Amino acid sequence: MEKDSLEKGIWHNDDLNKNAAYKDDRIAIIDNIQGLKDGQVNLDDMVKVDAILLVYCVKGKASICINGSTYLIHPNDLLVCVPNIVFEKSMISIDFEMRGVVLSPEYMKNMFLFECSTWSFRSFVEKHPVFSLNDEEARLFRQYYDLLYEKMTRTPRKHQRELFDALLEMFHYDFYDTMERFYNENPKTFSSSEVLFRNFLDLLNTPGNNCRKVAYYADKLHVSPKYLSAVCKEVSGQTAFDLVNQYILKNVKYMLQWSPKSIKEIAMELDFPNLSFFGKYVKRYLGVSPKQYREQLSSDKLSNVED
Repeated sequence: MEKDSLEKGIWHNDDLNKNAAYKDDRIAIIDNIQGLKDGQVNLDDMVKVDAILLVYCVKGKASICINGSTYLIHPNDLLVCVPNIVFEKSMISIDFEMRGVVLSPEYMKNMFLFECSTWSFRSFVEKHPVFSLNDEEARLFRQYYDLLYEKMTRTPRKHQRELFDALLEMFHYDFYDTMERFYNENPKTFSSSEVLFRNFLDLLNTPGNNCRKVAYYADKLHVSPKYLSAVCKEVSGQTAFDLVNQYILKNVKYMLQWSPKSIKEIAMELDFPNLSFFGKYVKRYLGVSPKQYREQLSSDKLSNVED
């Protein structure tokens, strides 16, 4: 189960299919977590988020570990998760009640909704994924959820898809207006540089992509590597090479920490030419060999258990 959760991501995870009140190729609606027992529930599976995930806490509480950091969730809190974060061990109370919406990677790419696709906001949400809503904001989220639930679970109608798209677009604007209370960004024009940068991030985050060459992305975007790097520097303050490296290193650390595969198998899966090259890459950027990195993680886990 753990291997399946890690490799497939949350959108293709069997648990999502089991717990969703409704799911199609665009959206999943979740209103419960099955299999709860008396007392606290310990969710041990590690799951990689490959979609947009919104979880609203109705009652109870939860302790959720995301990318190594633990966050507490209470009633009226909204958990917002963007692609490429990793859920680790979590605890939820027996009375935990939630309302969740998951938007598929392909649907978000095609609709191009949610301003959280901007680089700065994505970075902000990765570091601050829990938002405490006031009563008005909480009521508005529940209203949208109830309306989505009603529209998607009733007998299909001729314009159901169009109604859903219109409703989601309305929710998008209300959602972003709510987020402005927590995150303020100076208004800016939607420049050609930002469009190129977003397209570059889409390529970088394509499932299964592990290419480390800037030229590969530049060719796909029909620009020169030098121009792509200049645009990345302008928009994010980092070069294209730096961003590619960050993405690859995130995958490397993720696989070494959670995948049951051997180091040689991981090197092959991440498209490194050979084990020696992979070892040098990890040593250069993580300071230790792949084997030592795994041993350090195992040692840290053992220390946490003993504590």
